[in-house]
Amino acid sequence: MSKERGSFAARHDFDALPLSPDVDVRCAQFSEIAALSEMARRLVPGVQIGAMELATYFAFDPQSILTFTRNGNLLGGMAFMFLNDRGHDALLLDDICLTAPDTRHLASANEAVSAIYIWAIAATGRGIAGLGKAAAHLRQIRFHGADCYAQPSTVAGREIMRATGFEPISSFQPDLWCYERPWHRQPMRMPGAIIQARSFADARH
Repeated sequence: MSKERGSFAARHDFDALPLSPDVDVRCAQFSEIAALSEMARRLVPGVQIGAMELATYFAFDPQSILTFTRNGNLLGGMAFMFLNDRGHDALLLDDICLTAPDTRHLASANEAVSAIYIWAIAATGRGIAGLGKAAAHLRQIRFHGADCYAQPSTVAGREIMRATGFEPISSFQPDLWCYERPWHRQPMRMPGAIIQARSFADARH
């Protein structure tokens, strides 16, 4: 995952990023797949997937690719793998091909999404401000129970990870980072204060 420009000097929880009014974020359209594929190959080191392969995964799950636009101009996109329980285990055990994942590891429409792997973030200029709306996309009921994972491939990618609450974790998968959703975290233990994670989750919707 990567970005071209911009800075994340201030730390914001991924689920608390502001919703920028300047950038529109929506599920991709098939006609945009080729441009998104080219942008990903140009901006994200190591990305080798072509437009045809990307279109295959888009057809499997149209919610897995988002576009970031401003005034109709494509600024970037974000691609996810929505993993089922089998895929979640395979990710942690380094038993999944992340460049060409087997669809048996991906959650179908009638399966629970166990984990969200952020395949790539490719954005130019203001496009990175679309992350807040992308996070909102992942707060839908279908994705609510899934923590997010990523493998940053650039210094800028690590900057985004650190700034949005991701942390490196121990796993067989090299350099895997995880963002634990706020409603999965243990309540803060403070005298005279009980903070319930479930209440926080409800407030986000």
